[in-house]
Amino acid sequence: MRNNITIKDVAKQAGVSISTVSRVINDSKPVTDEVKQRVLDVIKETGYIPNPLARSLVTKKSKLIGVVVPELSDSFVNEILNGIEEIAKMYDYDILLANTYSNREQELKSINLLRAKQVEGIVMISWKVEEEHINYIQNCGIPATYISKTARNYDIHTVSTSNKEATYDMTKYLVGKGHEKIAFIMTSEDDTVLEMERLSGYEDALSENNIKLDKTLIKNGGTTYEKGYESMKELLDDNIIPDAAFVTGDEAAIGAINAICDAGYKVPEDISVAGFNDVKIAKMYRPKLTTVYQPLYDMGAVAMRMVIKMINKEILEEKKIELPYRIVERESVIDRI
Repeated sequence: MRNNITIKDVAKQAGVSISTVSRVINDSKPVTDEVKQRVLDVIKETGYIPNPLARSLVTKKSKLIGVVVPELSDSFVNEILNGIEEIAKMYDYDILLANTYSNREQELKSINLLRAKQVEGIVMISWKVEEEHINYIQNCGIPATYISKTARNYDIHTVSTSNKEATYDMTKYLVGKGHEKIAFIMTSEDDTVLEMERLSGYEDALSENNIKLDKTLIKNGGTTYEKGYESMKELLDDNIIPDAAFVTGDEAAIGAINAICDAGYKVPEDISVAGFNDVKIAKMYRPKLTTVYQPLYDMGAVAMRMVIKMINKEILEEKKIELPYRIVERESVIDRI
């Protein structure tokens, strides 16, 4: 079997014209079943692989979808990517991955690169989607869905969970376990819809249980282990010792656990810790992390399916999709009642 088989070779062996082979490959115009099978048999025998660029010029479809990610090594992103890739394969699409390292300029460059590669759609995962990104993608005429803590600020296609309700439920859960002095470490300093929703959920749960809001217990950090560690350390260094800490990101929550241990306290005996997302490390770390489960795989799968529907001009019943969450009880929260 030769590796440099061309469409001309296939046509010659099948006894048909090059245009007929093209029609079979691209399913662009009808051919008889007998001719179609003969061409397919030759393709199989020779190992011929159609040129994707040439094929896209005929079909006007690249079968490529661009995926923009803020940090490829982030566990939150990885679990979303698993869902994206599974649906892409199911619908015979390939993905082009652009890792931007959370750099705004790199995000814009990546969108431009994906456009040059003639992607049919884009799934954008970003810690902070800005109007400039949205306008650029829309001006390109490329269908797109967004997974981002700031995406809900805009009238775009998004996939998320009910953040206010999830935060409310976890705070209420901690109160129900006998905790009143609950530190709240948010994984963002941005005044976004998501962060306001989470803060509102936290405040509502305290208020409904007659617990006075103590703003010294609220910290703004980041999604990383280091930021969670730093935020918790700042509280303890200021001699603010909470009963529990609710950190809205699992890796940051694990950072907070280590800061607590390094300060001479125990988790959960002295301070309980809860996280958010339920990424893989939440199950692996000791103590295993009590957290809010977000269906990250499903978020990626739904976002990809939305893009494919838009590409195919199918009707989307919802523009902003919220997926269900649940509280996962493990070892990092103790019952003080």
